[in-house]
Parts: sequence; structure tokens; C-alpha cells
Amino acid sequence: MVCIRCKMVVKEELTKLGVPYTTVELGEAEIRESLTPEQTALFRIALLKSGLELMDDKKSVLIEKIKNIIIELVHYSEEPLIVKFSEYLAQKLHHDYTYMANLFSEVQGTTIEKFIIAHRIERVKELLVYDELSLTEIAYQMHYSSVSHLSNQFKKVTGLTPSHFKSLKDKRRSMLEDM
Repeated sequence: MVCIRCKMVVKEELTKLGVPYTTVELGEAEIRESLTPEQTALFRIALLKSGLELMDDKKSVLIEKIKNIIIELVHYSEEPLIVKFSEYLAQKLHHDYTYMANLFSEVQGTTIEKFIIAHRIERVKELLVYDELSLTEIAYQMHYSSVSHLSNQFKKVTGLTPSHFKSLKDKRRSMLEDM
């Protein structure tokens, strides 16, 4: 669950089933009592209808938690991390980072680092499209060491420079205005 709508769907479905819950957060719901097999099946079906998935094995849950922490940090947090991300993740999830990194790579087919980079670049794209910040401000906000570092990573991932990406958006806008 990575959005408010997802959390609302989960709360609504738990309420429909009469399942008391304590909290519903990104990627997890804390319920007060165990679900019966019938409730689990109904909950799973209801979530699937809404495009969500019930994960009940520990490895899948851990991977989902890793993803949610990354998404939260990249898209919703403006505070820079004081410790290395690997240390932060290990502290937050109470697992050895090497174990989590190996599990993540095995299941997702990519490394945690590449997943973080992909999300950072997606966030940079959003900020470029909004056109409210300069590239220098974006690099600072996204905690890149320099504009050069951001530009190199952006080009490596997208095949475009940030300025070329931005100009494509501007071209699209001017083409629409000409219609």
C-alpha cells in the first residue's frame, strides 16, 4: 500500500468483514485477532478486486516493507538521512542488511540500490515536470552530492540529460498549444 486510497480500501474491507484493527499503514495492517480461513479468503478477493494483494508470508512482507521505506524516503521525506541507508534499513526493520539485500535481489531481480536510484530518478522527473525548482535545487532536495552526480545518474537511467527531458515536456506543451 503506497497511497491513502490503498489504506482506505484496506480499512473499509476489514470493517466489512468485522475484523477489528489497530492501525493500517503503508504496506501493513495490524489486526487485533487472527483471521479465520474464510475471512482471509474473502479479504484476499476484496483486495484483488481493488488491485491490491494480501501478503502473508514473512519474506514477501519484508520485501514490501523495504519498498515502502524506500518510497517513503524518496517521495515523501525532505530530511536527509543522518546514517547510511543500509544502517537505517537494518535498524528500522530489525534485520541484517546483507540478508535483506540478498533476499530483495533474489525476489525482485534488482538490487536495493538500483531500486532506490530508479525511485530517485522518477522523483527528479516529477520535479522537472513541475518546473518549480532549478536543477541545483532539485539536486539539493534529492540529496545528490552535486548537479553533475544527478545529471550523470539521470542520463544513465533514462538515456537523456535532465535538460533534454525537460525540453521534451516543453515541446509537447507547445505542440498542444498549436492545435
